[in-house]
Amino acid sequence: MTDERMGDGLLAAIEVLPRGAGIVFRHHATNRAERRALFEQVARIARRKRLVLVRAGPERLGRGEAGVHGDLPRVHPGLRTSPAHSRAQAVTARRAGADIVFVSPVHPTRSHPGARSLGALRAAAIARGLGLKTIALGGMDSRRFGRLRGLGFHGWAAIDAWRPIS
Repeated sequence: MTDERMGDGLLAAIEVLPRGAGIVFRHHATNRAERRALFEQVARIARRKRLVLVRAGPERLGRGEAGVHGDLPRVHPGLRTSPAHSRAQAVTARRAGADIVFVSPVHPTRSHPGARSLGALRAAAIARGLGLKTIALGGMDSRRFGRLRGLGFHGWAAIDAWRPIS
């Protein structure tokens, strides 16, 4: 998951992602021209490293997007990822044609200070039996995912785990 808080560290963070990983390009607060230019830079790295790149939001940003993230109608081609903060949202996402659901927030996060986190067991209950890939999001890192792996998640996503410590 990208956002403006990553600053100049964004491209370096993408460079260390393992082949086959994915990027949800957000940057909602960035003006349109800068957002498109940054997306193109990210897309070049994603193509070279064989990373999956989806964009958040309704507007196409350029070449290289494999799909779209968010609560959008199924009019966009390609991969469709969706957030889910409850079992009802997860089921709605599946019915709407999502390929992947990001269950969040599993743990407290800096991006949503004060928001109630689900915890591992409630997050797993949301994901269980959906029949599609589920990704744990919210306060995640590789250590925390190691504890969730046996609960049925297919992977994990983060913002802060990729940011350099400041």
